[in-house]
Amino acid sequence: MNEKPLLLKTLSGEHTSRPPVWYMRQAGRILPSYLELKKKHTFWQMMKDPELGARVTLLPVDDLGVDAAILFSDILVVPWAMGMGLEFTDGGPVFETALARRNNPLKGLHLQPEKLEYIYRVINKITQRKPAHIPLIGFCGGPLTVLCYMLEGIGKNPEFPEAIRFIYNEKKHTARLVDMIVKLSIEYIRGQVRSGIDVFQLFETHGGLVPFELYKKLFLPVVKTIAAELRSLKIPFIYFPKDIGTGLKDITPGHCDFMSVDWQTPLRYARELVHRDIGLQGNIDPRLLYAEKHEIEEVLQQYIEFGRDNHDWIINLGHGFKPGLSYEKARWMTGYLKEADWKR
Repeated sequence: MNEKPLLLKTLSGEHTSRPPVWYMRQAGRILPSYLELKKKHTFWQMMKDPELGARVTLLPVDDLGVDAAILFSDILVVPWAMGMGLEFTDGGPVFETALARRNNPLKGLHLQPEKLEYIYRVINKITQRKPAHIPLIGFCGGPLTVLCYMLEGIGKNPEFPEAIRFIYNEKKHTARLVDMIVKLSIEYIRGQVRSGIDVFQLFETHGGLVPFELYKKLFLPVVKTIAAELRSLKIPFIYFPKDIGTGLKDITPGHCDFMSVDWQTPLRYARELVHRDIGLQGNIDPRLLYAEKHEIEEVLQQYIEFGRDNHDWIINLGHGFKPGLSYEKARWMTGYLKEADWKR
């Protein structure tokens, strides 16, 4: 019988000899093998083709030595499956028409879950190919983050001014759009679970765009809805509400099993804020890889000390890898963390 994967042991509360390690955006950007594939195939091709999608998803397992794979996809496939034209350009994703500029932002939108079937074929291929000790993480975007891209049409301005104006001015339309996003996201989650994912993460990448009290009112209730769905499916749920600051203390076990923490919040402080029944993930600043190895080691030692005292912790980044970071240092960092003396 195959031994239970390290990530799944940690998520289920078991004590282990070391914490598991995986990275957000590990399947692209810094991997030479991925960059070579990118020269020959478009982003859509790599996502839609089962062979390519499985290959890219599993690249970091061999190239970096991580303990888990995360589905190679994008958070914007959900609005695409609601009828929004989507193109992935060299400058990032672009929607055909920003909803905030439409006279009727809901016109033409309808849920088309069948458009996501290709992703389930990719997941099936991954589960056939992946090693038994490597779990597969599925994901989708958080409600505020997905809504902001839909309203703005493009993500080049990190403040999403048109989207924020819409959220404040168009409360009824905002509520309706969030409802549609969540309904399709839940259908998407069910499809991912049926196809073989082992863990699910919700990426609320732009959680700090609005004051936390507003986020708590408009968006946090549907996170609990998503959590309940995953709990009914018996799939561990990691929630990543980036930039919510001290709002961390308002997240309850009803919202998630583990919470991923951004790099702005010191991990020990996050542990004091977050409910003790919620495990933590994170929160290494990926830009640390710009530093010299001895400086990186000094920072990693602080994480090793944290991990000695906290078994309910997954090593990860405070956000995803950025283009141009050193692949060699990322691989070295992974090995350093896996081989450290955790004194557990």
